[in-house]
Amino acid sequence: MSRKSPSLNPPARGWQRDLPGPNAKPVELPRFPMAAPNHVDEVYLELPRSYLDMRGLMLVIGCVAVIFELALVRSFAGSLIDDFDMSALAMLSSAMLLLLGAILAIRLDVAPPCDLPLRFNRARRKIYAYEIKVVWWNPFARWPVRAIEYNWDDVRAEAWRQQGLTSNGGYVAKWGVVLSVVKPGTNQVIDRIELRAKANGEGVWAYICTYMQKGPAALPPSEYDPVDWDNDPTLNPARLLAPKVKWPEAMDIESRTAPLDKDTRSVTCM
Repeated sequence: MSRKSPSLNPPARGWQRDLPGPNAKPVELPRFPMAAPNHVDEVYLELPRSYLDMRGLMLVIGCVAVIFELALVRSFAGSLIDDFDMSALAMLSSAMLLLLGAILAIRLDVAPPCDLPLRFNRARRKIYAYEIKVVWWNPFARWPVRAIEYNWDDVRAEAWRQQGLTSNGGYVAKWGVVLSVVKPGTNQVIDRIELRAKANGEGVWAYICTYMQKGPAALPPSEYDPVDWDNDPTLNPARLLAPKVKWPEAMDIESRTAPLDKDTRSVTCM
């Protein structure tokens, strides 16, 4: 049940409300829009996530910007060599900052994997997440990827909303649902996993809870076919350059199987 004040410490940034707990009855209809689960059977559910809504656009814009900014840097650097000028130095500094921004845009498009999957194992009652940590201030660094696991009973969900100013003075709003992991037996948050379901994050949380509580038979059928994000044929250069998902071998096996004393029968993927 949602609360009028946050129950977790600290609350999610832009907190709006707490969503029903992992073992509570969902208040929203279960829904996974705009895609199909990567996999669903009696043992585990895997949902796709994308770091960016659209891949390839920032790569093209960034490459064009890099060429343009390199020409500016060369021009202003040449002016400083011929005759020191404060205005040329200021323009060179601005061109260098814009060049870094263009390189960051390229990295944002090609560095994250095409998919950042979430796995929910009913038999083990665990959640497994594939995450990338983007280092915004250093586009040249190697951005670390981590694969993590937590107990399902320690997962909470919070709806958030944030807004800010645009370049023309207007407002832009963002909203979503974050999965918050708490220290067992407390409301102290130890980690957060962004659900990245902007269309209907609360419905996706209800979808996940319905699966974990009742199994795949209780889920609504998907209107889409599953996609193999690592091997999906594409001409999109950003997706071709993006790294493939590589779970640690032991975690990959554990997250897709049940303990030996559990039933591992599969059902048709929805």
